[in-house]
Amino acid sequence: MKTLSSIALVGAVLIASGCAYYSFSGVSIPSNLTTIAIPLAEDNSTAPLALLDESLTELMIDRFVRQTRLTLIEDQDEADLLLTAQITRYTNAPTSVTGQERAQFNRITISVSAQYLNQTEDDVLERSFSGFEDYDALEGGLEAEELAALVALEIIADDLFIAATSNW
Repeated sequence: MKTLSSIALVGAVLIASGCAYYSFSGVSIPSNLTTIAIPLAEDNSTAPLALLDESLTELMIDRFVRQTRLTLIEDQDEADLLLTAQITRYTNAPTSVTGQERAQFNRITISVSAQYLNQTEDDVLERSFSGFEDYDALEGGLEAEELAALVALEIIADDLFIAATSNW
């Protein structure tokens, strides 16, 4: 009987801790906020890659609309929340050099400035984010650089989502 009680107690603790994990996920959006506008991110960097702005915008929409109860709307003035982002820096620098003094691995680093405006309270939060990813410069070429840039943007989108939904 004591063993059965111990198993039940352990089970209850595991269930409670599991619930606590999910309830403390960090996502905190007040119930009165239901809509968000996410305009196309501005690419103010000197990146040689096209579509960084569109990729970042899609990643932000994925996080804020598909992973929350917020509804995406186009009218920025009517949205409860307005999320804007500017890509401010893009670098592609060697991290490892071969014996022939050629870059073996390069690191893509992207910096983004974001503004998260709660228009119901006229409250704005601003913050900068950065993400990086390494790639094989000798064998990967432009495709590897593009993939590394996308991974860096995903890191930024994740960090931005966590920061914004945790009240920065």
